[in-house]
Amino acid sequence: MSTYGSFTDQELIALLKGSDMRAFDEIYLRYADSLFKFAYSVLRAEDECRDVVQDIFVWFWQNRESLQVTSLKSYLFASVKFNLVKFVKTSKRRSEILEFVPKQQEIFEDHAMELKELTQLIREFVGELPVRAREIFELSRDQHLSNKEIALKLGISEKTVENQMTIVLKKLKVNLGRHSFLLFFV
Repeated sequence: MSTYGSFTDQELIALLKGSDMRAFDEIYLRYADSLFKFAYSVLRAEDECRDVVQDIFVWFWQNRESLQVTSLKSYLFASVKFNLVKFVKTSKRRSEILEFVPKQQEIFEDHAMELKELTQLIREFVGELPVRAREIFELSRDQHLSNKEIALKLGISEKTVENQMTIVLKKLKVNLGRHSFLLFFV
């Protein structure tokens, strides 16, 4: 029996989609420390960093069946970056955090603007999708339903949902390719 430590990230994601807890544990062991250090470089508060990283892994587990991840490391670090932006924006320590790293305020403001632009681009893209594809995409991304839940809700096969999501995500990446500075969020 091989150890999970020898699996590639893509193999672990495939196992994770099948609710393999040991694959999830391996992903956590592989990345949690680096994610924590990255968060700590911004927040400088261990409890807050643990919360940010834990929230990402909880979300990751809850949405395992519908994950569309091509690079696990990039996906996780982009998630931390996004969550840090959200955290700092609402934190009572915002000025303290931004004062500690003077350039951080610019970075957070830039990311907030990029996020608004990305959200608008995605909204426009989704608005141009065929009705069924739009419905599947919105159920997946807005309501965070799994492929199985979407299939049951719409009375279609899970394979149809997977195929539609694959097609839509490929089209979205092409559409966003014109705005490559935003691609790391997808």
